[in-house]
Order: sequence, then structure tokens, then C-alpha cells
Amino acid sequence: MTRKPTPKPPMEAKEKLTLWVTLMVSTTLCISVLAMVISFMLGLWAKEVDNAEIFKMISPAFSTLIGGMIGFLSGIKLMQNDDKKDTKC
Repeated sequence: MTRKPTPKPPMEAKEKLTLWVTLMVSTTLCISVLAMVISFMLGLWAKEVDNAEIFKMISPAFSTLIGGMIGFLSGIKLMQNDDKKDTKC
């Protein structure tokens, strides 16, 4: 005999907000990374642009963007777990 799966309880407003913010940040990160990779690729083949200068300008922005977004997503997930631990006690 197989049991029917139990339905999930409806999401609270805070959980929905956290989900949407996480999805928006992830989407923004993906779009930004794709734009930077495309600019890297275009800069490699442009004859009038010095490749070393392109990488000097874009690399810090790339690192800052990636680090900030990942830190933001990690903070959201850690806060979400802390809230669940507080309600159990």
C-alpha cells in the first residue's frame, strides 16, 4: 500500500518574500555575470581595445558583484534557518 503524500502547509508571508527576493537576486546575478562574460569575450576580439586594460577595469567589479550577491543570498538563507530554530524552542 502506498501512502498519499501529505500536503505542504501554505507558505507564510515572510517565506514568500524571502523566496521572491532570493529569486530576484539570483536572476540579477545570472544576468550580470552573462553581461560581463559577453563583454569579456567582445573585448578579446576588438582590435582597438587593449585586453589588459579591459581586465583591469572589469575584474574588480566582477569580483565585487559576485561576492556581494553570494553574501546576500547566504545571509538570507542563514537568517531563514535562525528563524526556524527560534520557533522550535
